[in-house]
Amino acid sequence: MTADESAPPELNQRLERAILDLLDQRAPAATICPSDAARAVYQGEDDGWRALMEPVRRAARRLAAAGEVEITRSGRPVDPEDIRGPIRIRRK
Repeated sequence: MTADESAPPELNQRLERAILDLLDQRAPAATICPSDAARAVYQGEDDGWRALMEPVRRAARRLAAAGEVEITRSGRPVDPEDIRGPIRIRRK
């Protein structure tokens, strides 16, 4: 996996780990919303997790490229490089 140049490497790792940990806590075919990972990593009590949404989407792209996850929209896989609108993340 390549690092996301716009976020610190530690944050990238935490976001990727949060995605995988959340998926591990669900049924094999279950999905998570990117906001689940953003909320899991954000340390504040306010809605500052919203600033992590794009970094989470980039983390999901990296995990998809590594074959770890699949990104879906309306239950169907989408090209990780063509993510638009609401998405979900599931284990591959």
